[in-house]
Amino acid sequence: MILGRSLAAQTLETTLRVEASGQRLITPETQKAIDQGLAYLAARQHPDGSFGSGSMYRRNVAVTSLCGMAFLSAGHTPRRGKYGQNVEQTVAFILESAEPSGYIIRPDSAAHGPMYGHGFATLFLAEAYGMTQDDKARVALKAAVELIINSQNKEGGWRYDPDGRDADISVTVCQIMALRAARNCGIAVPKATVDQCVGYVLQCQNADGGFKYQIPQQPKSAFPRSAAGVVALYCAGIYEGRDLERGIDYLERSVPEGDLLRYEPHYFYGHYYAVQAMWHTGGHHWDSWYPAIRDELISRQLPDGSWPDSLVNAEYGTAMACLILQMPNNYLPIFQR
Repeated sequence: MILGRSLAAQTLETTLRVEASGQRLITPETQKAIDQGLAYLAARQHPDGSFGSGSMYRRNVAVTSLCGMAFLSAGHTPRRGKYGQNVEQTVAFILESAEPSGYIIRPDSAAHGPMYGHGFATLFLAEAYGMTQDDKARVALKAAVELIINSQNKEGGWRYDPDGRDADISVTVCQIMALRAARNCGIAVPKATVDQCVGYVLQCQNADGGFKYQIPQQPKSAFPRSAAGVVALYCAGIYEGRDLERGIDYLERSVPEGDLLRYEPHYFYGHYYAVQAMWHTGGHHWDSWYPAIRDELISRQLPDGSWPDSLVNAEYGTAMACLILQMPNNYLPIFQR
């Protein structure tokens, strides 16, 4: 019993320390930017609960799920909070988009790489289910997880379609995050699936610590996929070791500096994973990274509360920016230290 109290005290101390970090780093200006971003998203939700605009990403399940995650990260849950109704409608849309096979997809808005959408949708559904324990959500989540497990390719990764033919680091991180979130809320995930994923991710790591897109390709590291590679290792349960350290060291070469990555085509994608990597790493890595990306994002927000993204749409950019800014909240299990 004495040992139990000691461990509980340590856990409480860690929780309070993390919360104090969030209170310190989310300044009034930061909170204002978050509030404006969430208000923008709420105003852009379609009547069917979906999000997204443009010819390719309108009513897209990936964009919709990321918007839902942005609300969850602020503490708004189904039926609770200012945006509780928005979250509930988002969950309803994702459930309505789930096919009997477990595949979460809107054929009319699959865009580039429908397994991206499936991974983000499964992640969102897992986070929402963990808060509601809704039976319908559990059934859909279990089926979605089974589809991910069964579509892993022989190298241990995933690709654009659930056929198991190919793999890349970008789609792979979406699936391992979804599996980790599902396991966090009680859905079984085979250890072999996770181990094979780790093997694939490590094969994608280059000598410079960064990550290449696919194993067969010529080694070429880049910031966005390297951030994804590090997060994939964290989600697979790799919390220490030389491979992880080399990945973090590589990312440190791209600390936000005002407009260093302003024209990076995968700006929000890269920083979404990078802020997670630094949050999990903690220490001076986090203390220097978050204020830099926080201030950069605040300076880029438009007067209507949005963050534009030329490759996808403003809903996507705004959701990603809100998720990045809210990382210190430590609300969602998938982001928690």
